[in-house]
Amino acid sequence: MNIENLLRENIKNLKAYSSARDEYKEVTNEMVFIDANENPFESDVNRYPDPQQSKVKSRLSDLKRIPSNQILLGNGSDEVLDLIFRAFCEPNQDNVITLPPTYGMYSVLANLNAISIKEVLLDSNFEPNVNQILKTQDQNSKILFLCSPNNPTANSFEALKVEKLIKEFKGIVVIDEAYIDFSNQDSWLSRLNEFQNLIVTQTLSKAYGLAGIRLGICYASKEIIAVLNRIKPPYNINELTQQAALKRLNAIDTVNTEVKMILDQRTQLSKVIEAIDFVENVYASDANFLLVKVDDANNRYRQLIEKGIVARNRTTQPLCDNCLRFTVGTLDENQKLIETLNQL
Repeated sequence: MNIENLLRENIKNLKAYSSARDEYKEVTNEMVFIDANENPFESDVNRYPDPQQSKVKSRLSDLKRIPSNQILLGNGSDEVLDLIFRAFCEPNQDNVITLPPTYGMYSVLANLNAISIKEVLLDSNFEPNVNQILKTQDQNSKILFLCSPNNPTANSFEALKVEKLIKEFKGIVVIDEAYIDFSNQDSWLSRLNEFQNLIVTQTLSKAYGLAGIRLGICYASKEIIAVLNRIKPPYNINELTQQAALKRLNAIDTVNTEVKMILDQRTQLSKVIEAIDFVENVYASDANFLLVKVDDANNRYRQLIEKGIVARNRTTQPLCDNCLRFTVGTLDENQKLIETLNQL
């Protein structure tokens, strides 16, 4: 597959903005910098941040075994997804395929970029309907979004189905792995270089506990990353975010310990909730949350609110009738949820 053929025409010849820190990169304390119209008085953040986030990418490269030139960072995964739309989708002409129930921002970003959406529902097991997806694509289908583990269903898609879609979809396949750290399946990063049309997105918001800093990660071929770098804002990741990300990435043992605690709590929470009399099903989870089918989601949601517990009501989503989504919390939070459900 020639990625160049999938790009928008105006993107192919786009010349990226060249910032002061792009033109001179050897930043040291000995140099006098009067090139970027910055305030000269030291405040720790009076200088522009590294536009390529070199230190963060280097650490990610070590952890994920992916070269830095195959990594792009965004202001949350939403910016990464928006850049992918802008690179590959011609407004009012192209379309993308989504698999409801799934992450709602795919559709929001499609509408924002004037891109039509083709929806192919997951099957009754929350798996992709591969044949229907491939039948639905047309010559203007530029992106297929696969959220695995999926939000809100919490399951990971079968690897053989995903592989078939990557190989036979004629556009870009984006695998959103926001919850991959809680999964027992391997990340598709291990096979990134097998497929020119594969993009894998991850985040520091979930397992790394950094939702507040908004840092999303994109892994792809160096050709795709080069294109996305041309169209991203020059200083899209601020200095404080880079510092916080690097600190947390250097504390990987702590992160792994917290993930294990969440997984242990997920197992216990699932067993206990399953025994509640108005609970009809607790779906298997590969994420840090549980999708739970109850007798009346709207009523149970209101009752939990009255008891000071905010869950997510997903009953309006396809295939999620009367379903609530519970994030796995701390031991105390989970205990309060269990006690409240038993009271109800």
